[in-house]
Amino acid sequence: MIEATVELFTVAQTGVDLTQPEVFQRVQGNLLLTLSFWANIALAGGSILLFVYLGRDIEDPRSQLIFVATLLVPLVSLASYLGLASGLTISFLEMPPGHALAGEAVLTMWGRYLTWALSTPMILLALGLLAGTNLTKLFTIITMDIAMCVTGLAAALTTSSYGLRWAWYLVSCAFFVVVLYVLLVEWPEDAEVAGTSGIFTTLKNLTVVLWFGYPIFWALGAEGFAVVDVAITSWAYSLLDIGAKYVFAYLLLRWVVAHEGTISDLTTSRLGSTPAADD
Repeated sequence: MIEATVELFTVAQTGVDLTQPEVFQRVQGNLLLTLSFWANIALAGGSILLFVYLGRDIEDPRSQLIFVATLLVPLVSLASYLGLASGLTISFLEMPPGHALAGEAVLTMWGRYLTWALSTPMILLALGLLAGTNLTKLFTIITMDIAMCVTGLAAALTTSSYGLRWAWYLVSCAFFVVVLYVLLVEWPEDAEVAGTSGIFTTLKNLTVVLWFGYPIFWALGAEGFAVVDVAITSWAYSLLDIGAKYVFAYLLLRWVVAHEGTISDLTTSRLGSTPAADD
């Protein structure tokens, strides 16, 4: 059974250039992997409808911007998971010497990194607007976040050297440390001043705990030490996405609807009408 599963996710070196239909057939050949994609497609679609409904009566500009940023998260995820389910953003890459699967071409879901590079900045934008932060901190955390995702993609796509894969991984983690610093040190102070510290703390803790799961499963999965099956890794990423995106977004938007006045007060406070007002 294990050998049959491995055969679905690895091919001989000569099979690296599989066509998209062939990749699609490989994906469809494992129900567990396929379900990890379609579960998110369904949840993303449902979340879009729910969030549009929740924000139907929002009038405050800052609250509307939070809604738009948050709504983009399931929209991007829906497109991304369709790409994965269709085999469009999946490739079989030959693992370098030193890797546990060296010489074999392993199924690599590189499309996930595109999702994270587009969706996680929207999560941080919404959090920053909630905290009433300034543009400097907002620009810093968003650029560091994008750099984290792009270098993570570089780690997944590097096939020339096993050591260089881990070098890219460490660079990505370094960017992650900067993101954590802003989330854990800078923004809590801003949220305290803005009067949104209660909900911000909840969302911050949810985000930090779940985001730690991504580099952990990268290291354990086929991209790293290859001790966890590809389908299990995919489900781990999918479950993390569910919590870090849809649960996060629902908690945030439900709070904004109930406390639109608090968000509106930020528009006329010393924090300024936009997050551009640096202290």
